[in-house]
Amino acid sequence: MKEDNCLHAALICLGMLYYSHAITTEKLNHTRPSLHGHHEKGKEGQVLHRSKRGWVWNQFFVIEEYTGPDPVLVGRLHSDIDSGDGNIKYILSGEGAGIIFVIDDKSGNIHATKTLDREERAQYTLTAQAVDRNTNRPLEPPSEFIVKVQDINDNPPEFLHENYHANVPERSNVGTSVIQVTASDADDPTYGNSAKLVYSILEGQPYFSVEAQTGIIRTALPNMDREAKEEYHVVIQAKDMGGHMGGLSGTTKVTITLTDVNDNPPKFPQSVYQMSVSEAAVPGEEVGRVKAKDPDIGENGLVAYSIIDGDGMDMFEITTDYETQEGVVKLKKVLDFETKKSYSLKVEAANVHIDPKFISNGPFKDTVTVKISVEDADEPPVFLKPSYIFEVQENAASGTVVGKVHAKDPDAANSAIRYSIDRHTDLERYFIINAEDGNIKTIKALDREEIAWHNISVFAVEVLLLAPVDKQHQEAKVPVAIKVVDVNDNAPKFAAAYEAFVCENARSNQQFITISADDKDDSANGPRFIFSLPPEIIHNPNFTLRDNRDNTASVLVRREGFSRQKQDLYLLPIVISDGGLPPMSSTNTLTIRVCGCDSNGSLLSCNAEAYILNAGLSTGALIAILACIVILLVIVVLFVTLKRQKKEPLIVFEEEDVRENIITYDDEGGGEEDTEAFDIATLQNPDGINGFIPRKDIKPEYQYMPRPGLRPAPNSVDVDDFINTRIQEADNDPTAPPYDSIQIYGYEGRGSVAGSLSSLESATTDSDLDYDYLQNWGPRFKKLADLYGSKDTFDDDS
Repeated sequence: MKEDNCLHAALICLGMLYYSHAITTEKLNHTRPSLHGHHEKGKEGQVLHRSKRGWVWNQFFVIEEYTGPDPVLVGRLHSDIDSGDGNIKYILSGEGAGIIFVIDDKSGNIHATKTLDREERAQYTLTAQAVDRNTNRPLEPPSEFIVKVQDINDNPPEFLHENYHANVPERSNVGTSVIQVTASDADDPTYGNSAKLVYSILEGQPYFSVEAQTGIIRTALPNMDREAKEEYHVVIQAKDMGGHMGGLSGTTKVTITLTDVNDNPPKFPQSVYQMSVSEAAVPGEEVGRVKAKDPDIGENGLVAYSIIDGDGMDMFEITTDYETQEGVVKLKKVLDFETKKSYSLKVEAANVHIDPKFISNGPFKDTVTVKISVEDADEPPVFLKPSYIFEVQENAASGTVVGKVHAKDPDAANSAIRYSIDRHTDLERYFIINAEDGNIKTIKALDREEIAWHNISVFAVEVLLLAPVDKQHQEAKVPVAIKVVDVNDNAPKFAAAYEAFVCENARSNQQFITISADDKDDSANGPRFIFSLPPEIIHNPNFTLRDNRDNTASVLVRREGFSRQKQDLYLLPIVISDGGLPPMSSTNTLTIRVCGCDSNGSLLSCNAEAYILNAGLSTGALIAILACIVILLVIVVLFVTLKRQKKEPLIVFEEEDVRENIITYDDEGGGEEDTEAFDIATLQNPDGINGFIPRKDIKPEYQYMPRPGLRPAPNSVDVDDFINTRIQEADNDPTAPPYDSIQIYGYEGRGSVAGSLSSLESATTDSDLDYDYLQNWGPRFKKLADLYGSKDTFDDDS
């Protein structure tokens, strides 16, 4: 409050000073000299005339923010022709004239009636003129002048932002630039020190400083540590008047954050880690975790782990979990408690990214000892071999020993082992194993030609005598492959079902077929094959055999000339022996047919009836005859079918046109004696009114137009004339059926002897009518009799 009072007093003094200066300036500079110059004599008697001058101007000044009780005198206008008699009138126009600035038209004094603000408007341009008060005739030409608003220090400095945020690396050198803050002052920078700003720091020492002229904030202390304090709040002041007493000021807050650098090495919180792992653990299983703490953040705090020494380097490995920054110790190989019970590792944790500027703070790594103890586990039995291969001869007697498997308990207890065969691998139960010693034997004879290899699995289960009932016994499984060794128990046979053909005109020693053999036994007991003829036909007069010594044999003709009439089929026995020990043989029969051939030896026919067929018709003639017979049979069948087919009549006869009957009898007349009361129009066929009566079986290609003069009969026409007209129309219409007789019966009345044939009235009553008499009316009423006479029967059935 004291400071504000001092400022107010200074403003009043300054305003008085400006006011005095303005009055003096107005008296000295703002009066106009005489409009009429005085005469002066020059040299040689010349009379000199002073030229007439216009307004003599200087800029007028008025202090802003003046709050006195009276209007501020800006200046005074006066013309030298003004004699003071009040005949001259002063006029003021321009910016703010009459609103802000007013003029006394008699004295020429200009006053400011409102408080002015230089920051809103710095100057005003006005025009002054002296006119005759009575006639408003201009006495002087108009002239412009400027009124400038004199600035005072009424605006404090303002920063561009209320709050600033900045970052600077920790441990930065003294004087490192952090951020520059800028303030502005709305006062006139060209007048006085109202807009001359000076920056200073109010809060944030001794960590930071600010340059007074530029507003740049710099670090003031060395080795500022982010891990000790990360964020600082600094208050900067900007003060005008060059920072002197009475100046106005503004402040802003700057939040400065120290960014991290890698200036801290990782450190383990303890020197030794204890871990344990079961010997039953599988490779890749996690054993434990270690963690080195690094106060740095981000990539500066990344740590990588490695094993650099220890007797467990081959058994364990360590990986880095970058999410938790932990080292994960994992099992690398299978452990054996009985072999080694503990391991020791030396683990190193090192920073991934090292800042060369802080290398002197190193080393950026740390080591720790990890001790791992192996826990004993109930392990399954272990076979001496990962797999077994045995051999046994086929056809061996039941109970033959195939081989022996052996497993042991690796635990210290060394429990007894029991063996069994996985029956899913021996569904036919060819083998059995001794549960005590692991001997595998056959149960039945084996056939190599059926199954050459048997692949079974053998279980080994440890027996725990004092184990709990719910404890699961450890077991192991091993594959056993059993090869069935071949013995020569299959004789060779023809490789295929051979059937040979020999020409009637075959030459002697002519080869006509080559045969080969096949043996189900192994190659050691199969080829080479030996082909021969049985001893009893070694001198066969028709054929001979030649062994080609390549597991094939050729059959040759021994004599010339064969006749199908005499014998068309020969059976040649052939003996085939294999190369096994002892060898086995079989006799196979080769069927040989005698066929007719041409001169080139090409086969023509192998049937004995071929000669008989030559005496009759040729094959082509027989085919032609059969074709003719088939065609005749087809024609006969078609004719019979067409004869039996019943065609529907093209014209609907009157007995079948139930529709016309119903339509015709849909009204009642007055009987034969009544020819006037009946509406003849009801007898008209609805389809025939336009002269067209459709046929049932075809769609007419054109619509029949009634003949001229044939018009529907009016209601007053006699019935005979009406019927005759309809008959004539039906006779002349090729598309309409003969409705004449039906239309005759379509007109019945109350006076008719036969009575009414309509059922429209009876359908609306509950009376039971007997229509059996219709059966006696003849064939024309057969349809009605069948339709109405079957009602009772239908009701009974329902």
